[in-house]
Amino acid sequence: MSEEASSQDGNGKVSRVIRVGTRKSQLARIQTDSVAETLKELYPDIHLEIVAMSTTGDKILDTALSKIGEKSLFTKELENALERNEVDLVVHSLKDLPTTLPPGFTIGAVLKRENPHDAVVLHPSHAGKTLDTLPENSVIGTSSLRRAAQLKKRFPHLDFKDIRGNLNTRLKKLDEKNDFAAIILAAAGLRRMGWESRISQILEPDDCMYAVGQGALAVEVRARDADILEMVSILHDPDTVLRCIAERAFLRRLVHTHTHTHTHTHTHLCESVMTLSFICVLFLQEGGCSVPVAVHTQVKDSQLYLTGAVYSLDGSNSLKETMQVSIAVGTQSSEKVDEQVQRVGVTANKIPGSVQDEAEKLGVDLADLLLNKGAKEILTVARQLNDVR
Repeated sequence: MSEEASSQDGNGKVSRVIRVGTRKSQLARIQTDSVAETLKELYPDIHLEIVAMSTTGDKILDTALSKIGEKSLFTKELENALERNEVDLVVHSLKDLPTTLPPGFTIGAVLKRENPHDAVVLHPSHAGKTLDTLPENSVIGTSSLRRAAQLKKRFPHLDFKDIRGNLNTRLKKLDEKNDFAAIILAAAGLRRMGWESRISQILEPDDCMYAVGQGALAVEVRARDADILEMVSILHDPDTVLRCIAERAFLRRLVHTHTHTHTHTHTHLCESVMTLSFICVLFLQEGGCSVPVAVHTQVKDSQLYLTGAVYSLDGSNSLKETMQVSIAVGTQSSEKVDEQVQRVGVTANKIPGSVQDEAEKLGVDLADLLLNKGAKEILTVARQLNDVR
């Protein structure tokens, strides 16, 4: 709990002050405000204070994310504030959070997922076109190796170049210059910003699968704060939680095979502070920034389906497989969930542990299938080529 624990309203009633950390970008503020509003509706007596801060990723705008360790760039300063008790919870885009969190932190809520797919936003001069119908050698802006790898293969007549900045900056670069015929952005962010009208095309999984956790918001808390953990746990959306546990387990197994020798592991929480250097090394290895890894998940008829793929940088070499597992989403269970257990950084006490285990195992098993077919070699080459780009 942060130091100022309570405040008095006009009636002299004491209400608890909960400090909520967020990035300063407009999208981050919109996302955080939406979570805060939901919490206020559920808990009218709490007083929420938004604490906005700039992260390293917001400040480094001239280098491709894939070159500088995307995962910790947008979370480190927020987690530092959480560790110092300056804030009590932090709202993130789940795709920014690594699959292994620093000790002492956990994801206490994964909210209902917005559309996780990628979207094409066209330069006004190309209105009405699609990626298929854009002229030869049209330049498409994306800072994601995952998007570029898939789209280069699917649309070989197009040229892909890095574009950095927040959503506002990228749209401005697109509209005010003639450098790009189109840019690729997450549909979720555009919709949350109220810019759905700019979406020219939603990329279906056959064209471009999405990043692990894309479209979902996560609330990160201190693992020892049982009351905060309990408070935010009501925000969990069971389907989204299970999909994202499977996706995150898939990614973690792919990029950390040397540290995971068992098919299924639980990370027990530990209170010691991880050194910054180790955090940075770990985050640099995550997929989505330095390697092209993509997923697609679906819950249908009590089955969880996971499709996962890895790509070479130009998309010419890839491996893609689908697996499924039976789950019982939303069923009542008297099973006691161990509150000290995280699954790929997520604590979900209200969802039966056995179902979460199935989701995690699905991700691990799919990763093992791809690794057995040569995924490690594809990812190693992709990482090496990216390093020398």
